[in-house]
Amino acid sequence: MPHKKATEWFETLYHDNKQNHDNIPWARQAVNPMLEDYLNEQKSQKGKALVIGCGLGDDAYALNLAGYDVLAIDVSQTALDLAQKRFSESTIRFEKQDIFEMPAKYHEHFDFVFEAFTIQSLPVAFREKMITAIAKTLKPSGKLLLVAHKREHDFDGPPWPLTQEEIDLFKMQGLTEIDFKEVHDPSPLSNTRFKVLYQKSV
Repeated sequence: MPHKKATEWFETLYHDNKQNHDNIPWARQAVNPMLEDYLNEQKSQKGKALVIGCGLGDDAYALNLAGYDVLAIDVSQTALDLAQKRFSESTIRFEKQDIFEMPAKYHEHFDFVFEAFTIQSLPVAFREKMITAIAKTLKPSGKLLLVAHKREHDFDGPPWPLTQEEIDLFKMQGLTEIDFKEVHDPSPLSNTRFKVLYQKSV
């Protein structure tokens, strides 16, 4: 199955729920708490940041407020339109982009990348390809914050939580793990979330 076929359902979900977001499982309309914690821990935030699968835009907005020049991407135009409307006063650039087909200008372009729950939303067959694509967007010395559910049992997705072996694929792309946490957070998917901070080699 081509990856574009595997992502079509995002647009359908956002379009069908654009008036009421209750049925969009990840649309908390608040910053991801693990990103919020990271930003609160940093003494300064600057440079270019990328949010993958930005949805309604809350994480992008938090990064923008913190001082980053933010590009927020999604495959759903409806999601991007909703996010742009919500944060119209910000300087965030909301673009329809496919992480698998990022323009060459975005290769080794970002100082910070935030990826939460997007990898796990696609079939396992695309996992290594997506991890490679994400790593390509980082500048040397750039940092990636990954948030994902840990796979604790067989799961008939979507989504498909990640295994330790799968997130370790980032190390094969020249990224060094500089902080690793398994956060206890019970949910129907798993009781544990990975929170991993990587840095790309110079």
